[in-house]
Amino acid sequence: MNAPHTEPDVPAGTRPRPASLPLAAYREAVALDEPFRPAAAAAAAGRLDAHVRTALRLLAADPAAARLGMRADSPADLDGMDAATARELLRAVLTVRDPGPLPDGVDEAVDAILGGERLLRPTVRVESLPTIAEQFPGFAFPAGRRTVLWRGDLTVLDADAVVNAANSALLGCFRPMHPCIDNAFHNAAGPRLRDDCHTVMTLQGAPEATGTAKITRGHHLPARYVLHTVGPIVDGRTRADDVSALASSYRSCLDLAAEVEAVRTVAFCAVSTGVFGYPRSEAAPVALRTVGEWLDAHPGRFDRVVFAVFGEDDELAYRRALGEAARR
Repeated sequence: MNAPHTEPDVPAGTRPRPASLPLAAYREAVALDEPFRPAAAAAAAGRLDAHVRTALRLLAADPAAARLGMRADSPADLDGMDAATARELLRAVLTVRDPGPLPDGVDEAVDAILGGERLLRPTVRVESLPTIAEQFPGFAFPAGRRTVLWRGDLTVLDADAVVNAANSALLGCFRPMHPCIDNAFHNAAGPRLRDDCHTVMTLQGAPEATGTAKITRGHHLPARYVLHTVGPIVDGRTRADDVSALASSYRSCLDLAAEVEAVRTVAFCAVSTGVFGYPRSEAAPVALRTVGEWLDAHPGRFDRVVFAVFGEDDELAYRRALGEAARR
């Protein structure tokens, strides 16, 4: 993860934020408005392992495979590997691989795998989730009829746009099997997600600033779009700058999603918590307040905004924040 850049001779809170590339400058370059069309049909469950081994053999000479100790001259090593280990190895190769075209045939194999795996995971429909007003009738959260608190896996949610907590390089996580949401999204979406992010960042010519956002297609995700935002990294106690930057991440995602007419539902991960270090108990009220204020200022723009949490601690943080908001 990239560490935040600081200028020692400039007081905190007064540093100019680098200009963020506007959507109009990269929308066409990443084919944002075109439907994603995989290079191959989804594989049947019984054929997934065969496609995994095909992809690994085709990738054996790729520099990413060499980084993981695979030998291009001994593809027979795969013959003694069980299906789960082979799939994990393919995920690792794609995780550490730099952006760029895949060897011939790999696109088709990976699309068949990811399409087939998506069919095996039940998709969760946003419309099926109760709103905060329905789920917690005792909490008078002003935006309760337009928001949802949901505990689950964002890679199976069919929101129009899902929010990824990215780092400033915006290329995804390069650590195999790392438990961050960035890794999960790129693994489920496929390597084209990294390619799209690379296209955007090449056009921008600078790291993504904290508190800003970019949008790409979701590829193999149920969500059509992914919003990538860089939240603050907190080491110790939060500062006023951190609160402002976290709120800016939420606003930037909503502002950007509003520029894409097809987006009617947005699902946020718990931005900056977890490996980014922002305390859950402090992040939840910022998220609720910022999203609520944005929805009040833009009535009718979105049908639902989801606060998606993965662990029990995250869910409890939101429940407490909702209770505190109701008592004010």
